Amino acid sequence: MKDLRAVILAPLLLLPAALVAGQKTPVPVLTEEHWNASKTVGFKTPAGWNVTHTPGDMELTEARGDGMILRIWRRQGELGLDSLHAECMMRRLTGPMESRPGADYEYDFVGGMVGGRRALDSAFVVEYDEPIDGDKKWRQRNLTVMGDGESVCIATYVPNGIWKKHTWARKLLTSLAESVKWP
Repeated sequence: MKDLRAVILAPLLLLPAALVAGQKTPVPVLTEEHWNASKTVGFKTPAGWNVTHTPGDMELTEARGDGMILRIWRRQGELGLDSLHAECMMRRLTGPMESRPGADYEYDFVGGMVGGRRALDSAFVVEYDEPIDGDKKWRQRNLTVMGDGESVCIATYVPNGIWKKHTWARKLLTSLAESVKWP
């Protein structure tokens, strides 16, 4: 009888661990609103993300948190959409000589409109020679948007393992890109 009780009770002892393992990580809420240095592009992040600005011909705003990166480049004037998109896709986490040649594309040069502006969208995985924040493979998504006298590149970066394994990370990166707005 004792053996039977042990067989019945053993799975019950594992139940709390199974319940915790089955819980889904909630998607962090975008509560903080930010603007680029020229105040022409706004976006949101979860609380606690670090945001920096770098002025220049191609003005850069970067947000980091939860192991992910959002970069927004803005340039005055409307350049060639295809050529600007290609330039933005080459803006990696390191220089071109510090990664494996080429990239594994999920999709490439998908056209459309974003906020009444022309847009191109691409996503791919880059393998770096050395780990960056502990990972060699990073998924990069580039959304290039052009109109109303300016050109904007929106790029998200996430370790590929996090992208593949965690729904909350995929939803957060999509939310970050979709939070970008114009005044």
